[in-house]
Amino acid sequence: MRPEWQSPPPPTAREATADEVETIDVPARLPDPVPSPILRHSPSVGSTMSRSLRSVGDMPSVTFASSFESIRRAGSRPGAIERMPTRRSASERAGSQRDLRDEDARFVYINDAARTNALPAKFPDNAVRTTKYSILTFIPRNLYEQFHRVAYVYFLVLAALNQVPQLGVFSPVASVLPLAFVLGVTAVKDAYEDWRRHRSDKNENNRTASVLVDGVFQPKRWKEIQVGELVRVVANETLPCDMVLVSTSDPTGVAYVQTINLDGESNLKTRYAKQETMSTPTEALTGVIKCEKPNRNIYGFLATVDLDGRRAVSLGTSNIMLRGCELKNTAWAIGVAVYTGRDTKVMLNSSGAPSKRSRLETHMNRETIVLAVVLVLLCSIVSLLAGIWLGDHIDELGIIPFFRKKDFSDPNEVENYKWYGTGAQVVFTFMMAVIQFQVMIPIALFISMELVRVGQAYFMVQDKHMFDDKRQAKFQCRALNINEDLGQIKYVFSDKTGTLTENRMEFRCASVHGGDFSETDGGEVDGHAVTGKQVSVIQLEINAS
Repeated sequence: MRPEWQSPPPPTAREATADEVETIDVPARLPDPVPSPILRHSPSVGSTMSRSLRSVGDMPSVTFASSFESIRRAGSRPGAIERMPTRRSASERAGSQRDLRDEDARFVYINDAARTNALPAKFPDNAVRTTKYSILTFIPRNLYEQFHRVAYVYFLVLAALNQVPQLGVFSPVASVLPLAFVLGVTAVKDAYEDWRRHRSDKNENNRTASVLVDGVFQPKRWKEIQVGELVRVVANETLPCDMVLVSTSDPTGVAYVQTINLDGESNLKTRYAKQETMSTPTEALTGVIKCEKPNRNIYGFLATVDLDGRRAVSLGTSNIMLRGCELKNTAWAIGVAVYTGRDTKVMLNSSGAPSKRSRLETHMNRETIVLAVVLVLLCSIVSLLAGIWLGDHIDELGIIPFFRKKDFSDPNEVENYKWYGTGAQVVFTFMMAVIQFQVMIPIALFISMELVRVGQAYFMVQDKHMFDDKRQAKFQCRALNINEDLGQIKYVFSDKTGTLTENRMEFRCASVHGGDFSETDGGEVDGHAVTGKQVSVIQLEINAS
């Protein structure tokens, strides 16, 4: 008997989920509803992603849970686990395309510097400048910094008082010469220091690096490196700019850098190149990097890289190497420049050349203020007493010497002197008292200090005992304002790792007037006896826990 035809049974849950697994394995993650601008150079990719989005959007949401359950149960089936997308790291999730808007991003075309730096982008070159002054700003800015010293303001007031004709204690030109001399000596010293910074910047900018030009790595000066160029760095070299790592000598894409110039840490840090960029030859590497705009955060980086229209790969802090770091334990590394010059993180965190002041100068500023207050009080008392005396002898001023109102030198014609009144005379008395008591704050002291600092710097540079034979380098005095702080300890820091440590410095030897004073058991070295009291005075112990 012929059986009746029956409709096929509905697919089981296992069969349905197996089909769905094959369908949802296409995208690694749900794409954006609108194609990202980073993929605009490949229109086919945007249309493909839109069609995939519509096909995925029609699926019921319950199939996702069942599909993952099916993959777990079908673990023994070959290729079942390999199709499951890997979980993204925290840095990849932070660098997702949807977290970085176009207006807040910088687009860097790999190995295409002309397109990257085209208008309106026009990123800065890789030259750096750490000098404080320029030819036009040297005089006003240097005078502004010098008059931070209270004593110089005091001397400027004295020079202005000597220009008043009614006082006329000194010649107006002679009163300005001491202040002009001390300002000139300090200006020459500051100009020399800034010239040395300019020379250091010039040497830094003229260093060479290997840059990919026309498919071949050629030497190029640091200041000529542009955003988008591929730079090759070998072991123990300093990185010329902030660049995203694309390839290393290690097959796994690992590179080690030392960031002691950035954060002071001497331990090596690992940086990684993406396998997508490692698998492509450097000469044929093309694509676009969408990264955040320059900022000061040296511990953060958000970017994505798209290679020839393929799925964008997220980049994080572990994929960027900053300027100033040194490549260690790695034969070579290749990266694409994303930040150059003043846009690098090390330059954004640089506050420029500071105006250093020693503790002695700070103490002298306080003393100058105290002496100025005492001087004002003393001159106020003198002018007050002068006003009282003028009020008591107001009727006799016409005949008293130095206060006569009438000029009787010509008997035929009696003229009046230039009498400004009692109030004006009290003010003139105050000014004259300031000039008379100006020796309370001697300007010669500050002139001598500036000359002594210059002499100290000269002797320190010429000291043969401070010459480094290994590097053939002399002692360098970069800031002449802090000579007196050399060797002084202001703060003692201690770590809090939970361990108990002890830093101990013990006296070994000392030389005084050519005699060697060393601590020995017999207390006799080279004919010089050392007593226990002397040893206890010069012995220094510092215990820190």
